[in-house]
Amino acid sequence: MNLIEEIKKRSAYVDKGIREMLPITHPEELYKAARYLPDAGGKRLRPAAVILAAEAVGSDLQTVLPAAVAVELVHNFTLVHDDIMDKDDIRRGMPAVHVKWGEPGAILAGDTLYSKAFEIITSMDNDPVRIVKCIDILARTCTEICEGQWLDVEFEDQSIVSEEQYLEMVEKKTAVLYGAACKIGALLGGAPLDVADQMYEFGRMIGIGFQIYDDVLDIVTPEEVLGKVRGSDIMEGKKTLIAIHALNAGVKLDIFGKGKASKGQLEDAIGQLEDSGSIKYARNAAVSYICEGKKKLDVLEDSEAKDILLAIADYMIERSY
Repeated sequence: MNLIEEIKKRSAYVDKGIREMLPITHPEELYKAARYLPDAGGKRLRPAAVILAAEAVGSDLQTVLPAAVAVELVHNFTLVHDDIMDKDDIRRGMPAVHVKWGEPGAILAGDTLYSKAFEIITSMDNDPVRIVKCIDILARTCTEICEGQWLDVEFEDQSIVSEEQYLEMVEKKTAVLYGAACKIGALLGGAPLDVADQMYEFGRMIGIGFQIYDDVLDIVTPEEVLGKVRGSDIMEGKKTLIAIHALNAGVKLDIFGKGKASKGQLEDAIGQLEDSGSIKYARNAAVSYICEGKKKLDVLEDSEAKDILLAIADYMIERSY
């Protein structure tokens, strides 16, 4: 099985769905700004999870395609606003939305993606009771994402952040949307609630593993591969699991929270994090969450879709960007 090809098969429908469900209309520049990141592609892991969850419980892609598009729009809404707050000027190797349209334009573009997501999922053809349940899941998820982002920002002004606090932030900021994607796909695919709940747990746990590993990639991946500034988390003073482990080990990172660093300074800091075992510690934690998440799929019968979901879990800690 070629995982990337399997995701691309489904992503092609998501891409088409985005064009049809979020057309560029009046005012044209607003919708160009809103479509900018979705049209740029991305991995499409979250909408793929919606579709695969439905397939894994015996349904099909067309049943849940609008929900998959909605989840992808929510994800892109978070990216637009994250880049504004983090002052990141590069996203997917391109100028961020706020660089091209200014901060007010980017805020409006993000808000449009958010509201359109609910408009799309509300109007889809499925069991009304299940649609309402999925709207509730997505709304709660958006609230949790905001809570997680707030914690992330708040951590920058705290000298000490515990591992438990970090994991709560990661769960809310990143993992809950993976959980929601899997549960929404399962519910709209006709699964009973207990199965959908296990699907949520699968998504949540691999989402935590994804974010921990994403923090590792921020440090070890070259900028031309990563698509954004390498080491930005360290320079911004973000309390990632790597940073927490290093600080607890007494490592003094001269560039931590300084906002910028020379290539030599960055390499020195990375060397310190390797020597302290902090990068390895985070990698091992990510692997542990992925393994626990995969066990949640035992509730499903064997199928190609289940195999692809398991492969996505592995991909979370095998990718290079």
